[in-house]
Amino acid sequence: MLRFLFIFIFGCTVQTAAQNCDIPGSTVIYDYAAKKWICTDSADAWKPSQPASTFKIINLLIALETGVIKDENEVIKWPGKTDTSLYGYRPEIYKDMTVKRAFEVSAGWAFIELSKKIGKERYRHYLKACRYGNGDLSRNDPDFWNFGPFKISPRNQVEFLISVYEEKLPFSKRNFAILKRVMITEQTNDYTIRSKTGWTRLDGNDYGWWTGYLEKKNNVYFFATRLVKERKTQNPDFGSCRKLVTIQRLKELKAM
Repeated sequence: MLRFLFIFIFGCTVQTAAQNCDIPGSTVIYDYAAKKWICTDSADAWKPSQPASTFKIINLLIALETGVIKDENEVIKWPGKTDTSLYGYRPEIYKDMTVKRAFEVSAGWAFIELSKKIGKERYRHYLKACRYGNGDLSRNDPDFWNFGPFKISPRNQVEFLISVYEEKLPFSKRNFAILKRVMITEQTNDYTIRSKTGWTRLDGNDYGWWTGYLEKKNNVYFFATRLVKERKTQNPDFGSCRKLVTIQRLKELKAM
């Protein structure tokens, strides 16, 4: 049985727990019915970093709203190459694929192709309107969400997801519906999870994200977990721990 300590700091109930994944980082959860913020580290909750592939959530909305793609079934053509020194070697995704599939397998190259068509000016407009991130798109690269000065905090990630759920952002109801279909990662008789993982490597560190929300009949729990480790520290469980620590906390809150 896990033992939890709850402390109210800076508008956030701080939750600490023994963890199977002993990796620095934090989890932010918002209990929609109770209107309560729950954090494992209230300072880290406000600290920004690159959103990595969690950016695909807002990226999909922007691509739809700007007409760059018609729907999630549109096929993106494989450009023929990618920088494996930055994105690793993943030959199974080096092929034409639908936007939906690219989201599911986190094919970064596909969303970089969309970014080239959207352009920085339209990104600036929507990111500002959605209050997403720090707005710094100064990196001269269509992939500004994995590398460079564009950053977002775990708290901001959750605030954005609440607005997605409530559909209080400048996107059509049709496009919200498409996003919510694509985001489904788990569905049971009791709940549905809509989410996206993210992982980037920067300044000698690995940054791992899992963001999304769990919807039940009587409540919704929004979450953002970000773990950070030095790249020289080997941990084969780093990827899975992003989800494991989040699920652990959701279960303790009786969300699952």
